[in-house]
Amino acid sequence: MKYEVVRDFPDSILFDRGGVCISIYQPTHKNKSENALDKIMFKNQVQKAERSLAQKFSKREIEEFLDPLYKLDQDNEFWNKTKDGLAIFLNKNKCVIYKLDRELKELTVVSDSFHIKPLIRVFQSADKYYVLGLNRKTFKLYYGDRYGLTEIEFAEDVPVEITDVLGDQYTSPHISISKGGTMYGTGSKKDEIEKDIERYLRYIDKFIWENYSKPTGAPLVLVALKEYQGEFRKISGNKYLIEKGIDKDFESLDINTIREESWKIIEAIYLNKTAELVELYNNGKSKELAGDSLEDVSKKAIEGRIETVLLESDKLIPGKVDLETGEIERKPLEDVETDDVLDDIAELVLKSKGEVVMLPKERMPTESGVAAIFRY
Repeated sequence: MKYEVVRDFPDSILFDRGGVCISIYQPTHKNKSENALDKIMFKNQVQKAERSLAQKFSKREIEEFLDPLYKLDQDNEFWNKTKDGLAIFLNKNKCVIYKLDRELKELTVVSDSFHIKPLIRVFQSADKYYVLGLNRKTFKLYYGDRYGLTEIEFAEDVPVEITDVLGDQYTSPHISISKGGTMYGTGSKKDEIEKDIERYLRYIDKFIWENYSKPTGAPLVLVALKEYQGEFRKISGNKYLIEKGIDKDFESLDINTIREESWKIIEAIYLNKTAELVELYNNGKSKELAGDSLEDVSKKAIEGRIETVLLESDKLIPGKVDLETGEIERKPLEDVETDDVLDDIAELVLKSKGEVVMLPKERMPTESGVAAIFRY
């Protein structure tokens, strides 16, 4: 069995239950000089899984089951092209890997279902966002949340400069350009250059949409001079592009300034969204269309009755939800068949096409770690 790197969330494997399900999270580094440390951490994670499996399985059974992870450990090409974090999911049928633009805490969980709450936090946290900086020559993409902003390093084979994107079709400019980005000149040369810029912007739009916006649904802030703000917005089909942008050349700003300016835009959206969800929850509770009881929420999750569930991002409740009755069975996390009750609820809600939103403790309207809005 070969491992597969995936981008779309949620992958079908995340809903698999029964048998052994191994979930591994860890931070990684883009710098090749630090890859050795990543591999050491990964080996430690695999050893944790081995010790947990040893409670119920023979050495031979463990080695057969973990074979994809052993092969991954030897894949130097894989480790040379990591991002900021890894999420790995393995069962007897499949092994999938997410390369993530967000650092994750080291964690290994062996259970009869996958532990997906950290992954949900990456894909469905209310505060995550991207920042796209562009001009007529190049572009950069940043990933941010309320804690900070980091530049995303693209793979070496991804063209970034306009000359690399257009290749032989690029028209060499021989006309003057003002500080504001406006081109001066006459005739076909100017027209060709404008066409080049349009093709380049269309390439950027498609690249960002397919690789970042579509898989995550995260809002996108544009940092560019007014001229390029207008040109990009005119051709962009990205529904997550925020109307308000930063009208400056991104190359003239340091990353801290970009973070401060972009977070001002995102914070208003973030606070508004969380406030709306909390208000919906409070209004629903008065009509018995919302609740925070773990037992009640787990049963309604099995029945497919949850429209939206808010989960406390750092809270972990050891145990599992019985898929037949919805009852919660409390067990220590070290047990091979034990996961996180909140994680089970999240999985059930996603499976029934509900929305899962991860919030920090200070934004949660409840103390139980869960606040659910019911469909009926």
